[in-house]
Amino acid sequence: MIDKLILRVVALLSVLLPALPATASVNVFATVPEWAALAKEIGGDKVNVLAATTALQDPHRIEARPSLIARARSSQLVVATGADLEIGWLPLVLRESGNPAIQPGQPGYFEATSAVRLLEVPARLDRADGDVHPGGNPHIQLDPRNILAVGEALTARLAQVDPANAAAYKAGLARFAERWKAAMGRWEQAAAPLRGVPVWVQHKGFPYLSAWLGLKELGALEPKPGVEAGSAQLAGLLERQKATPARMILRPAYARPTSSDWMAERAKIPVVVLPYTVGGSSEASDLFGLFDDTLRRLLVGAK
Repeated sequence: MIDKLILRVVALLSVLLPALPATASVNVFATVPEWAALAKEIGGDKVNVLAATTALQDPHRIEARPSLIARARSSQLVVATGADLEIGWLPLVLRESGNPAIQPGQPGYFEATSAVRLLEVPARLDRADGDVHPGGNPHIQLDPRNILAVGEALTARLAQVDPANAAAYKAGLARFAERWKAAMGRWEQAAAPLRGVPVWVQHKGFPYLSAWLGLKELGALEPKPGVEAGSAQLAGLLERQKATPARMILRPAYARPTSSDWMAERAKIPVVVLPYTVGGSSEASDLFGLFDDTLRRLLVGAK
């Protein structure tokens, strides 16, 4: 009787198990939403992805919470921006995780900035200059050409960490790249009116966007990276605005509005709040939406 029951259970499982979803092979710990979204595009159901931060958080200033340490402990791959963007919190998370596979220098640790050429590499290093990144500006995510370059490098790293699914990652990249290149053509055509448009930026977080679109950055409201603009700084910029007028001020979704709103009110120009990363607006729900919404907001602001 027991033997017959066991046989029935085995037969039932043989029917049900093929219908169950495949278990993800790689737990991916992404420091910021853009790399979490990219890993999901490439890995599909082969990856289980955590974004350690949201679009409404300053990625420079994150607390190394126990929950992040626990997730890092169970991850096979960390995808960071690098170039010291996460220097204030990620090293502590990695160290406290006790996970040797995801430490810098290991295959389980990947930096997106290793795949692209960085802009704004400082000629000198001095803490008196504010939060200067010695390797260059790490905010690479707003040039879609960088997204594709990072995607290619990330695909190779996923295949190294999980060789059994290398073909699936390569196919995921191919599907993404085909859609991405088509979208890039559409974005660049739509963005033609933005070329040469003068802008202020609240934080030096847009050099790659400006380089891609041909925006003309007149300067940053922050006197030094990461330092809030004071009244004297803003008054000086307002005088510069009278001589060389910008048409809008760019602010990332996570930033405080104080300085940009002050400048916009007196200069009579709009503040354009950009999603900055996936999740920074309701429309920027994925990488494609991020660029769709960014361009829409810029075109409206430039009118």
